[in-house]
Amino acid sequence: MTKYIFVTGGVCSSLGKGVAASSLGALLEARGLKISLQKIDPYINVDPGTMSPYQHGEVYVTDDGAETDLDLGHYERFTHTRLTRLNSISTGQIYQAVIQRERQGGYLGQTVQMIPHITDEIKSRILQAAEQDPVDIHIVEIGGTVGDIEGIPFLEAIRQFGLDVGKQNALFLHLTLVPVVGSGQEPKTKPTQHSVKELREIGISPDILLCRASQTLSQGMREKIALFCNVTAQAVITAHDIKDSIYEIPLRLRQQGLDDLVLERFGIEAPQGDLSDWKRIVEIHRAPEHEVTIGIIGKYTKLQDAYKSIDKALDAGGFSHHARVNLLMVEADSLETGNADRLLAPCDGILIPGGFGSRGLEGKIRAVRYARDNGVPFLGICLGMQCAVIEIARHVLSLDDASSTELDETTPHPVIHLMDEQVDIQDKGGTMRLGAYPCTLKPGSRARAAYGEDLVWERHRHRYEFNNAYRDRFEAQGLLVSGLYQEKDLVEIVELARHPWFVAVQFHPEFKSRPREPHPLFSGLVGAALQYCRSRQDGAEKRPAESGKND
Repeated sequence: MTKYIFVTGGVCSSLGKGVAASSLGALLEARGLKISLQKIDPYINVDPGTMSPYQHGEVYVTDDGAETDLDLGHYERFTHTRLTRLNSISTGQIYQAVIQRERQGGYLGQTVQMIPHITDEIKSRILQAAEQDPVDIHIVEIGGTVGDIEGIPFLEAIRQFGLDVGKQNALFLHLTLVPVVGSGQEPKTKPTQHSVKELREIGISPDILLCRASQTLSQGMREKIALFCNVTAQAVITAHDIKDSIYEIPLRLRQQGLDDLVLERFGIEAPQGDLSDWKRIVEIHRAPEHEVTIGIIGKYTKLQDAYKSIDKALDAGGFSHHARVNLLMVEADSLETGNADRLLAPCDGILIPGGFGSRGLEGKIRAVRYARDNGVPFLGICLGMQCAVIEIARHVLSLDDASSTELDETTPHPVIHLMDEQVDIQDKGGTMRLGAYPCTLKPGSRARAAYGEDLVWERHRHRYEFNNAYRDRFEAQGLLVSGLYQEKDLVEIVELARHPWFVAVQFHPEFKSRPREPHPLFSGLVGAALQYCRSRQDGAEKRPAESGKND
């Protein structure tokens, strides 16, 4: 029978439940178990697709086109599991399903209530996710913080679920905070005690406590927490603050025997896992052979979570070259005042990610021109590709007013326009071109060389596309269309053959990059940036010598 682990959080938000759940999944997977993960979010939105990145961070997209919480990105990066829309639940989805069923007469005249109807729907969604591809262990992360009013139905549902499957098949893991207070820097256990107390009042007694702390908890501290929280001292685990690489977290948790505790609790025997891949990644991050700086030109650079998958994909691209990638976050607006050369000068490579709306557009276009004119390696993603097309249209094809109809409906040269299938769509939620589509790569192209195969599947999230009415003009001026969705003749990848490394894609390759399996386009960008960095260093070294000769 499938075993279930429910991960809850207390004291405050942003303690890292998603990374903790992912790290546990990585440990169990390394020991030969098949696992899956699921996120439950207590907001009433049906999904985060219409939420601002400032409110929610990035929207992660699965192969089957679900717009989900960014924690699903952690799940897929830390493990080999492939997630679907069933692995993401929100309050909005639950209420929507229950109300639709009630309107159709599905409850046969019953009064529809929180218990049992809402909780039954939650439990059925957990079972669906676990059974879509049967696994040994299904990990369910409950979003929010214990004590939040909006999370009560989910906590009640998992309490019932634990009774339904039996204590031997359900484990509750609670993540709390042990803050350090005062000049004496003394760790305090009271917040953890109160958090566990709130959880127990709901009817859930945690089996394992992960205590987020800036220092390793002493044996005495663990015993104190264990005494007041009704767990064994061995079940009190320090979740260390990690300043360097989050990929060190599975190693830290393994050292404290978290996976052993879980397997012992479930009565599962499994061989010790091989964590050499994680050790290699951490070592590269700690002591890289090379370093390179990539500039990310975005609209939400003040919020790190807005580009979470981009950040991690660049890290992974660096791992394949034994390099550390330093990120230079550049607000697109800042490039619109003529400062592009100065602000972008430190960059060995430039990446423009996806986004919506006109704010910062001209700054992104200036960044494209800087990369094109100066031979700086460039990767454009979604809107980043569209900015590249607009820049080339304006400054190579001499179409001065070229733009996208998303940003300028009256443009005389709509080199980017609304997809035909999107014309009559009115609803905003879940209606974009979403999920994985095939892309055929052109032989001899840089994209084909990077991927090493003719056909790839990549995930999309957009409404606007390259306008094929202009394709011949672009190709005549050296823009190579190197990737196509052949069924509808949609341009997916463009590149400049006469540039050291200039690739732009309509899809989101960051969603398929993994630390142990870097995406080829990110590896390609980092590799090209390393070459550019070396060439700049060589040039700087030669200039003084050449100057002396001329004197």
